[in-house]
Amino acid sequence: MAQFINAKEAIVTEAIDGVIRASGGTLARLDGYPHIRVVLRKDWDRSRVALVSGGGSGHEPAHAGFVGAGMLTAAVCGDVFASPSVDAVLAGILAVTGPAGCLLIVKNYTGDRLNFGLAAERARAFGLQVNMVIVDDDIALPDLPQPRGVAGTLFVHKIAGAMSESGASLEEITAAARRVIAATRTLGMSLDTCTVPGSPKEHRIGQGKAELGLGIHGEAGVEQIDYHDATQAMATVTGRMQAVMPDLPHVALLNNLGGASVLEMSVLANELLTSPIAARLEQIIGPAALMTSLDMRGFSVSVCALAPEDQRWLAAPCAPSAWPGCKPVTPPALIELPDGLTPIQPIPSQHRQTAAFVARCCQVLIEAEADLNALDAKSGDGDTGSTLAGAARALLGAMDRLPLADHTQLYRAIGQELSQTMGGSSGVLLAIFFAAAGDAASSGLSMVAALKEGLARMQQIGGARPGDRTMVDALGPALDALETEGIAAAARAARRGAIHTSTILKARSGRAAYISAEQLDGNIDPGAEAVARLFEHLSA
Repeated sequence: MAQFINAKEAIVTEAIDGVIRASGGTLARLDGYPHIRVVLRKDWDRSRVALVSGGGSGHEPAHAGFVGAGMLTAAVCGDVFASPSVDAVLAGILAVTGPAGCLLIVKNYTGDRLNFGLAAERARAFGLQVNMVIVDDDIALPDLPQPRGVAGTLFVHKIAGAMSESGASLEEITAAARRVIAATRTLGMSLDTCTVPGSPKEHRIGQGKAELGLGIHGEAGVEQIDYHDATQAMATVTGRMQAVMPDLPHVALLNNLGGASVLEMSVLANELLTSPIAARLEQIIGPAALMTSLDMRGFSVSVCALAPEDQRWLAAPCAPSAWPGCKPVTPPALIELPDGLTPIQPIPSQHRQTAAFVARCCQVLIEAEADLNALDAKSGDGDTGSTLAGAARALLGAMDRLPLADHTQLYRAIGQELSQTMGGSSGVLLAIFFAAAGDAASSGLSMVAALKEGLARMQQIGGARPGDRTMVDALGPALDALETEGIAAAARAARRGAIHTSTILKARSGRAAYISAEQLDGNIDPGAEAVARLFEHLSA
């Protein structure tokens, strides 16, 4: 798999330099490349308790992304998924620790515990006050004597950082960190493994499966389960967490493990905040990429039953832009549509033959969803089938509200329904098509003549012409043939028009206009294919 890297040996140092160059001058690093890689605050004066964390790279923005006022003082970075050396950790401690002392915040992995622990001992030999806390928030393996430290570590970074900024003592900060660690639980799930730079990808998680409780270094999870949808995924995670959550108010942290899209994470946020544990969640951090596992396509949920004295520390402002803030959980607010946008509903009427006809048309589009998406992926953004199928499902759901016995009003009602439920330019164009057909039918034109008027209006507003490689190339000939020869001829004309689009190597309308001739050659336009399938089904 191609990645935006240079040499894998330089990826960590180049990434650190990128973070520092983009920090606006707030961060610096120790002069110790390549063996010592420490990112630290430029404004640190050692008058307060220093906070040092770190570990293997590949979890960005953790840990360097959380260095700044109100959070970490320094981050010590190892190779990808490998603990930094004792000397690197010691260098970080010595660079930032003054009379107030230093707290090391360490995730519970053997390498981190050993290297940070030995560095702490050596720092104490220099006469420095150094405490260490171990984060062990992972509940994937409940009987494990040494649970892993994962995204719940961010609670400790934030609360300890705010306390340090306020001038709290090392003992006070250490006690609070231990209290937060004891109250934090985390569980993750992923649909795919991560890709370690320079190494072949491990295809461990099969199609239709999700892995529950996997580690942030790509370690195998506790089990693989069948994956159905976001609701089931979040229900599985929160169901396991519910059993270990006390009946107290909690704050949740929804973490993107690196490869989930922002859209997916928003869906997961909705699922989390409507799940069985939602009643206990008063605040949420994220959704955001906070402690990732390179490009792992998964998420984790961390919950913490905060003591009242910790809540203000969590809400305190801080400098690192990677911290998304902590917000209260609120239900969606609803505001009425402005005047003029609330649609005037037609008077419903029943007509069995028309209902059956509309249902047949909708079913054709629903059954063609996957094929049309595959066609569109070659010449557009891969969603034509889903867009048309979604509109068809919405139309089926609105059948009881449609004026089926009045075709003039039916055209308009379909146009109105499509304008509300069908996204993208295709939704607008088809809404125009049916609204104009309704206007034409109301003036006494026949059904075919009214549909041709709708096509003319759609072309006038949308700009597409025959030969532009759109649905017009199938719909225009089909309506011409329907007017003079009937439905069978219309189906043949629609298919000829659709096939012709595969020979048009320059689209002049729609997203295919941005696609090269090589990609268009031999591929039918998905809108034209939808029209052809519709007419073929109706003529069968």
